[in-house]
Amino acid sequence: MSILLVLIPLSLLLLGLGIAAFFWAVRNDQFEDMDSPAWKILLDDDSRPHPEIPDRTVSTPGGPAEDQLGEDK
Repeated sequence: MSILLVLIPLSLLLLGLGIAAFFWAVRNDQFEDMDSPAWKILLDDDSRPHPEIPDRTVSTPGGPAEDQLGEDK
């Protein structure tokens, strides 16, 4: 029963911290625009490959695609 003397004030303190964090977020406009960050990933144009990343879709005989199959040379 004496543990309640610790847990009740601790839970009230955590509740107060959560409420304070919520009001801080509202005051600093953290909830201002909830839709556009989710749409930005869908509207991003990734149709052009990056020049520094090689295209690994085309495999040549003896190339990296055959080496990954575990064949010994």
